[in-house]
Amino acid sequence: MEATVAERGQITLPKAVRDALGLTKGTTLKVELEGGRIILRKDVSEALRKVRGRFRLAEGHASTDEAMRAIRGRAPGDPLE
Repeated sequence: MEATVAERGQITLPKAVRDALGLTKGTTLKVELEGGRIILRKDVSEALRKVRGRFRLAEGHASTDEAMRAIRGRAPGDPLE
């Protein structure tokens, strides 16, 4: 696949790429340089913000850390044994 840089520095991503990644008007992409490559990554932080707070903790857990301790034996920030 190819994309051509337009006069104002814009490119159009091929439809197959947009469809495969679920890119729609207004989707934010992260742009990174890696050597001589341009890396585009879909910004998922907006999607995470939309679902934040929509899930409840399993019954009997007062906090996320408490639930993680029950599942993993420790929570983020707990000292290593």
